[in-house]
Amino acid sequence: MNSFGWATVGTDIGPLLLAATDEGLVSVVFHADAAVRERALERLTARLDAAGVEDPAGRLAEPIRQLEAYFAGGLRTFDLALDWSLSGGFNRRVLCELLAGVPYGTVVGYGDLASRVGRPGAAQAVGAAMGSNPLPVVVPCHRVVETDGGLGGFGGGPETKRKLLALEGVLPEPLF
Repeated sequence: MNSFGWATVGTDIGPLLLAATDEGLVSVVFHADAAVRERALERLTARLDAAGVEDPAGRLAEPIRQLEAYFAGGLRTFDLALDWSLSGGFNRRVLCELLAGVPYGTVVGYGDLASRVGRPGAAQAVGAAMGSNPLPVVVPCHRVVETDGGLGGFGGGPETKRKLLALEGVLPEPLF
């Protein structure tokens, strides 16, 4: 059986579970306390048909370094190999466009992103793609907002989305 490496990293938005294959970073999971971590590792084992091995110094050393730099305010663009095996079709196309076309400190509307991938009117499908993003923060689904200025949904919860957008200077820092 193949393997993937995993590690938990403490961040300003709580612990993140990172997982990587030989191809690259494959998963980022929010709020990775022990229970969330166990469920996520079980799902990854099944979906990747691979065993998980704790590996913070191996395949995950560079993703950890870059995430720490991002949260410290010193990194605006991730330069990591990504394993897209947990995303396909329309969802992958949307996520790739998001990664390539929505830089640090900017936001895009769900409808605008749908238009960018040639599917005007597919804002809800873009929302579903954001919800299925296996690589949040690195593939910045927090930068997708409602056209009317609302935050929209987010797998890490609205407070996490606010904190990420504040880190990037899009929103003011939360008062407490």
